[in-house]
Amino acid sequence: MGPPGAGKGTQSERIAETYGIEHVTTGDALRANKEMDISHLDGEHDTPGAYMDAGDLVPDAVVDEIVERALDSADGFVLDGYPRNPDQAVALEGMTDLDVVLVLEVSRETLINRLTGRRLDPETGESYHVEFDMPDDEAVRDRLVQREDDSREAVENRLDVFERETAPVIDRYRDHEGYVEVDGERPPDEVWAAIDSAVASKVEGS
Repeated sequence: MGPPGAGKGTQSERIAETYGIEHVTTGDALRANKEMDISHLDGEHDTPGAYMDAGDLVPDAVVDEIVERALDSADGFVLDGYPRNPDQAVALEGMTDLDVVLVLEVSRETLINRLTGRRLDPETGESYHVEFDMPDDEAVRDRLVQREDDSREAVENRLDVFERETAPVIDRYRDHEGYVEVDGERPPDEVWAAIDSAVASKVEGS
């Protein structure tokens, strides 16, 4: 867990690869189950895809059911971006027991710098960063663009939403025996070393 820009996706992929488990993200799970019949939930739409196509927020009940399906078919998993709010956390408790709850700690200003500095190559889809990772090719540099959701205003809003909706979930897990805080401001390999050590120790001790 952690705010936007903390590195959850990168580190979750490494966990999944190292431990041979499923990397479960809400977005991927929704896309993989767009046509799933959810008419029994009596929502506005009968499939997750209908919500997505309409640009509507997918209700928690739909997300919960899709995540549960993903977990049921997984032989071990790392959750990335779920639960996002206290209601989802309650639903998750009814699905499974967690071995480890990893929280990446990164300051707000660092997050803003990371996210607003991202640039996208519209031709290749490759991502870069103005401070840490710019392409050598000048032609590529000249065509890089900033995504709308990486503007300062959009980033500030995303962080505010995280503080309002997801930070209370982290507080909920502080007493969990597998709870671990990791300094996410360090280089990615150092963050990974801390995560790998924490996961190994918690799992071996369980």
